[in-house]
Amino acid sequence: MFLSTYENKLDKKGRVSVPASFRSYLSSLGYNGVICYPSFNNQSIEACSQDRIEKLSNTIDSLNPFEEKRDFFATSILSESVSLQFDSEGRVSLSSKLLKHAKIKNNMLFVGQGKTFQIWEPTTFEKFKAQARKKSNLYRASLKWEKQFNN
Repeated sequence: MFLSTYENKLDKKGRVSVPASFRSYLSSLGYNGVICYPSFNNQSIEACSQDRIEKLSNTIDSLNPFEEKRDFFATSILSESVSLQFDSEGRVSLSSKLLKHAKIKNNMLFVGQGKTFQIWEPTTFEKFKAQARKKSNLYRASLKWEKQFNN
């Protein structure tokens, strides 16, 4: 799983080192790289394994081929996805398009999300994280989330 948060920065050649634990997880799945695409939920970069993007593709394919929402999802996710291979030092080169989407200039946060991870500009993520904590506390209270795990 992708857990925790790590900060790294672009080197002079525009590469960034993917956290070792993230690379290790991807390697355990048989991959020497990662799939990235611009998030359409947040100002971040979504990152996942090849299996995960295939599952997303299968879900999109299961939609009615004549409904526009199928095209919207395929365009938003699949057409924007890039496969990035790790170099010998575990680095990838994020495209300028991805960096621009997330407004990343130099430093970035790799944020574990379980089966996926996100890449954020640090200040933007801190604002998002504060909002996420507030909203999750509201949801937890309204849904009695804790009861679900105590049964």
